[in-house]
Amino acid sequence: MPTTGLGAESAGDPYLPASGNGGYRTRSYDLDLRYRIATNRLTATATIAATATAPLARFSLDLLGLRVSRVLVGGRRAAFRQTATKLRVTPEAPLAEGDAFEVVVDYAGAPQPRRTRWGKLGWEELDDGLLVASQPSGAPTWFPCNDTPGDKAAYRIRVETDAAYRVVCNGRLARHHAAGGRGHWLYEQPEPTSTYLVTVQIGRYASLDLSPADVPTTVSFPRRIEREVRADFGDVPRMIAVFERAFGPYPMASYAIVVTDDELEIPLEAQGLAVFGSNHADGRGGSERLVAHELAHQWFGNSVGIGAWRDIWLNEGFACYAEWIWSEASGSVSADALAHQFRVALSHLPADLVIGDPGPARMFDDRVYKRGALTLHALRLTIGDTPFFDLLHDWTTRHRHGTASTAQFVELAEARTGMSLHPLFDAWLHAKALPALPHAGPR
Repeated sequence: MPTTGLGAESAGDPYLPASGNGGYRTRSYDLDLRYRIATNRLTATATIAATATAPLARFSLDLLGLRVSRVLVGGRRAAFRQTATKLRVTPEAPLAEGDAFEVVVDYAGAPQPRRTRWGKLGWEELDDGLLVASQPSGAPTWFPCNDTPGDKAAYRIRVETDAAYRVVCNGRLARHHAAGGRGHWLYEQPEPTSTYLVTVQIGRYASLDLSPADVPTTVSFPRRIEREVRADFGDVPRMIAVFERAFGPYPMASYAIVVTDDELEIPLEAQGLAVFGSNHADGRGGSERLVAHELAHQWFGNSVGIGAWRDIWLNEGFACYAEWIWSEASGSVSADALAHQFRVALSHLPADLVIGDPGPARMFDDRVYKRGALTLHALRLTIGDTPFFDLLHDWTTRHRHGTASTAQFVELAEARTGMSLHPLFDAWLHAKALPALPHAGPR
C-alpha cells in the first residue's frame, strides 16, 4: 500500500498494473502541441484539471520518452522527478481530499511508440505524417496523463505543424488558420473520453463530406485513392442510421474517418473517429465489415466504456456483433447465419480461453471478438428480438459517456426481462467449453 498522502502509481488494473495512478480523477486535458514533421520534434504544454480523491502530498502522471522542463500546480512551481514511465509531482502544499487543482506540464522530445506485448503503441511516424493508436497503453508516449480507461475527461487539442498537412483530432474542429508556413488547428472534445481513445492524425489529406446524414461525417484521405474511398466509405451514413435503430442515438457530435497513405495491419478506433490504412480502401468493399466494426465502437467502447480491461468483450464482442447486424440490414448474410457459421469455426479452435476474463496476453484474441458476438446472439435468441434491442438501447442510454461492467450488463438484462440469465452468461463468458446456440425464443 502507498504511504499516506502519496498517490498510488497504478490504477490497480491487473492487466496493466503499471498504468494509471491513484489519488485523483481528471476532469479535462488541454494539450498545446507544436510539432515538426521532418524531425519528429514535439514541444508541448499539457494543462490538466483534476480533483483529489484522497489527501495528496505527491501524485504521479504517466509519461515516457519525453523530457519535462517545468511543472506548475495551482499556478505555483512544483518539484518533480521522472522515472522511465512516470512523472512524480510534489506540489508546494499538500492537496486535501476533494480539492480541485490544475497541473501544467511543459515537455518536449522526439516521441516514439511504446513496445508492448500487443505491438507498438502510441505516437508513430508514417512515411509522410503521423498517426496515434494508443489502445491500451500508448497515450503516455505523447502527453502526461492518468492512463486508465475508467478515468474519462474532456479534451482541447491545439496542434501547430507544417501548413501543407491536414490535422485530424478528436471532436469538433473549432478553428484552423495558416500563417508563416505553419498550420494551426484547434479541436474540442467535450464528451468524456478515455486516454487510449485520444488521437492526432497528420497527413497530406484531402477531405470529403459524407453527408447528407444526421451526424456530420467526414473522411480524410490521400487524393490518389479518392475513387476507392468514395466507393468503400460512402455507405457510412446508412450504417449510422442502421446502428441508431439498433443501439440508440449516435453518441458523439460527429464522426471522422482517416485513411492513411500507409498500409495498416488493422483499423484503429478513437473517440468520434476511426483510422484505416490505404489497404482498407480497395474500391470493392473488401473492408466493409471493418468499417461497420469501427463505427460501432462509438457506442460500445467509446461512449459506453469499460473501467477494467478484463471486460474487453463488452467493446469487441458488441462491435463484432454490429458487423453481423449491418450484414443483415444491408441485404447480405443474416446475423443468425453468421452466428452459426462462426460457432462452427470456433468449435475447431482450442477451448482454452475465458472471454469474460481472457488475461492481458489474450485480451485481443479473435475469439474474444467472435465468442463475445455469439454471447449476444445467444441472448437475442433466448429473450427475443424486441427485448434484445430494447436492452441495447437502455444499455447505451444508462451508461452514455461513462463506464460499465459485465456484471452490470447481466443485471440489466435480467431486470428488463425478468428471466434468470446468469446460466447463459456463465456458459458463454466464464466457461472455456463452447456452448451450443440456443433455439430461438419469442420473436
